[in-house]
Amino acid sequence: MELFQVFLQNLLSPAILFFALGIAAGLLRSDLDVPESISRYLSIYLMMSIGFKGGAALAGTDGGVLSALPLLLAGAAMSFAIPFIAYWLLRQTTRLDAPTQAAIAGHYGSVSIVTFVTAVSFLQLSGISYQGYIVAVLAMMEAPAILSALYIAHRAAPETIAVGKQATPKLSREIFTNGAILLLFGSFVIGFLSGETGLEKLEGFLVTPFQGILALFLLDMGLVVARQFHHMKAFSLPLAAFGIYMPLLGAAAGLATAWALGLGVGTGALFMVLCASASYIAVPAAMRLALPQAKAAIYLPLSLAITFPFNIVAGIPLYVLAAEHVLG
Repeated sequence: MELFQVFLQNLLSPAILFFALGIAAGLLRSDLDVPESISRYLSIYLMMSIGFKGGAALAGTDGGVLSALPLLLAGAAMSFAIPFIAYWLLRQTTRLDAPTQAAIAGHYGSVSIVTFVTAVSFLQLSGISYQGYIVAVLAMMEAPAILSALYIAHRAAPETIAVGKQATPKLSREIFTNGAILLLFGSFVIGFLSGETGLEKLEGFLVTPFQGILALFLLDMGLVVARQFHHMKAFSLPLAAFGIYMPLLGAAAGLATAWALGLGVGTGALFMVLCASASYIAVPAAMRLALPQAKAAIYLPLSLAITFPFNIVAGIPLYVLAAEHVLG
């Protein structure tokens, strides 16, 4: 019963309910609106907060960065690689435009903090221990997928493809000078350099208001989804199926990596969860800034309405069971 309450609490969290309110307001043709300047501020705030807190978490890792380095590198590599697999699968099974496919792929390379927190609660209720540095791995896996998504999207644009399909200077410049990437990576570095002391100084700005800003951001995204509701006709059965089998593929890759690194059951299960989850905070905020032509009415419901509840209800117990079987 306690575990069911944890699942229900996450599914009915204020942020997700505000997302539903935004969709309802848009479909009812309400005059509720979030000005564009405020929308950009919300995205910028989330990028800054997520990056800074991730860097601070890495700086505070037990045993230092070196103790977590193998898993940190594996997590970053997985976050960077998964979008390419997801994009290839989407190209084979859907007829979506390239920017939307790239945006979806980026969601599945990044992570869901709420899914991770739910998995931690599941392990605690099950009496399974894990290494604390897995939180730093979560932070490390936020940004590489965004980089991959932008690379994929720009490679699909004819003006960024050179002879022999090599990356052009323009392509590299567009990706590495992109505002969302710079802000996320820059905040991560600043958080790492300033550590817990810096986080304490900015707690009143970057930590305490986070849930409220997130609720307002998801309210705005709900309004965006409602305005783009006509794009939902492209939300096909193969696309919905992708929202179920893609996290399973990510979890399988995470399990293989955990086995190769010799991780314990708890740490390995949480790494599987990270590889299986789909972002609905960091990546939508980045795509809103960096890839506005991608259809939010497709990528956000896929992540938030299909993959998120699947992982919460069925995925986490399945991943823990697989970790116990293989890593135990």
